[in-house]
Amino acid sequence: MPEIINQSISIMNFTDWSIVFVFIVLAIFSRFITAQSSRENTTDFFLSGKNLPWWLLGISMASAGFSCDTPNLITAIVRRQGLTGNWVWLVFLLTGMTTVFIYSRLWQRADTLNDLDFYEIRYSGKSARFLRGFRSIYLGFFFNALVMASLNLAAIKIGMVFLGISPLQAVSYSSVVIFFYYFISSNKSSIWFDVLTFSFAIAGAIYAAIVSMRYVEIGHPEINSFRDLMNHSSISHLWDILPDFENPSAFIPYLILPFAVQWWTVWYSGAEPGGGGYVVEDLLRAKNDKHAIGATFFYSLVHYVVRPWPWIIVAFCSLVIFPDLASLQAALPKVPGQFIAHDIAYPAMISLLGHGWMGLIVSTLILAYISTIAIHLNIGVHYLVDDTCQQFSGNKLSQKKQRMASVTVVILLLVFSAFLALQLSGAYQVFELLLLIGAGTGPVYLLRWFWWRISPASEISAMISSLVVAAAILSFEGYFVDSLHIPVEFLFSFKLVLATAITTLVWLFFTLRSMPSSIPVLRKFYYRTQPGGIGWKHIVKHAESQGVSLVNKEIEPTSVPLQLLNILVGMLLVYSFLFAVGYLLYGYFVLATLLSIFGLVCGYIIFRLSEKIKIF
Repeated sequence: MPEIINQSISIMNFTDWSIVFVFIVLAIFSRFITAQSSRENTTDFFLSGKNLPWWLLGISMASAGFSCDTPNLITAIVRRQGLTGNWVWLVFLLTGMTTVFIYSRLWQRADTLNDLDFYEIRYSGKSARFLRGFRSIYLGFFFNALVMASLNLAAIKIGMVFLGISPLQAVSYSSVVIFFYYFISSNKSSIWFDVLTFSFAIAGAIYAAIVSMRYVEIGHPEINSFRDLMNHSSISHLWDILPDFENPSAFIPYLILPFAVQWWTVWYSGAEPGGGGYVVEDLLRAKNDKHAIGATFFYSLVHYVVRPWPWIIVAFCSLVIFPDLASLQAALPKVPGQFIAHDIAYPAMISLLGHGWMGLIVSTLILAYISTIAIHLNIGVHYLVDDTCQQFSGNKLSQKKQRMASVTVVILLLVFSAFLALQLSGAYQVFELLLLIGAGTGPVYLLRWFWWRISPASEISAMISSLVVAAAILSFEGYFVDSLHIPVEFLFSFKLVLATAITTLVWLFFTLRSMPSSIPVLRKFYYRTQPGGIGWKHIVKHAESQGVSLVNKEIEPTSVPLQLLNILVGMLLVYSFLFAVGYLLYGYFVLATLLSIFGLVCGYIIFRLSEKIKIF
């Protein structure tokens, strides 16, 4: 079999390059012709006038999440743990639903330019300004660079498989393209380009799944249908969506831990507890809170139901063609062993599609890479230049100096993220690293809206401790296995729980020992956002004792129990349609129909509940 594969794997030819060239030129041109109009003022540049509808914002969010490294990650998960392993990211639906029904409204009421402006209305004094600067550097550079490194790792594997270039060449060429592309881009011009990119990416992913099935059928006469693929001896045990509940090593790390701990304790880009990053920037561009809620709900449907199945199909097909890492290495002899991980199976499968179509699929991956990494560069420049540098200079930076600072930040981010990418090996490795670094910080971002005692010290101590603890835990990884005898299948679960526990204790200690924000600032924040809950009872009663009411009659009161019920029903809706699509592919039409009906019933319940709390 390896000999056949070696003859089938081929790099891009003139036809493929022509398609890629046309796509990139159109992308750059589409941004250039509208960039000037969106630079007229800050609000237009960052928030596109704050008048965008829910469906457009939802697609924009989905496009940002449809990055070139995601199919590689899902391929690696499926090849390592089967469908069950996908719960490590499917669990972030809970985070998304809390954003849909709780935090999207709060962010709209906060009415800030971005998530950093939040600190000006929530906290007070020099500590608030220090926190804003610290978070700008922490997220804008270090965490942002790690996320970009994951994207660059995917670019490396795309370059090695499709272009036949070295890892260093791949990150060098892609960084140069991104550098020039970024400085003629803007949020306003990118929103429609996101729609175009997402449409092509979805179409490309579906086509890749179809052709992968055909390729498997040609090479394996015993496989004549999707059901035959499911029953293939090498992968038949990997199709279960739910884990084996008689096997603790299956259901504890891949189901129990994610639902019990991971979703609410981990800060992860695109699934931040309480909202954050590009999700918040999209929320703040909505026409109103109804469109913000609609956008995040639509994003959740697309993100968890539409996206994954084409990648999952390609991943299973890859197990038939490339059953192990040795077969991947044999098929890709020029790829260094460092980069031969399960995630490279996705580009390896795409390389079998044939010329022309291969160029089209690669174009969608490149556009996804450009679009997503441009978003992270935009966040980095905004955090580090438009926010931090302006604060230190007293808002006296000239346009020329801002431009120079922006160029410097972009170069530093591109170089540092490229360097990190060259040290990595696989998408799953980066995913676990990001989870570990963010462990324990999530509760702070959830509670800062609902507990008046959360202070700048809470956030700063959480960020510092999570980074230090993650580094310490990684350095003691061998000790956990050799001396504590932690089973390998439970190793990451152990590390995540340990990091969460230590980080939580640290930020709780600093929260209770530090001074909270001033009473006037807390009162203004409560009146402005109306979060409610017992966490603000002290502030509300203190104000009432002085004859001050913190009830904003212009804002409709919300019911926390109904919001929580909406979250639960929303989860059931999305998971129902996710499973329905899966069972439809499996050929279980009755079960797929029942799940679809159940999902529609959940949708009706949400609509009725939302009328009571005046969401839609």
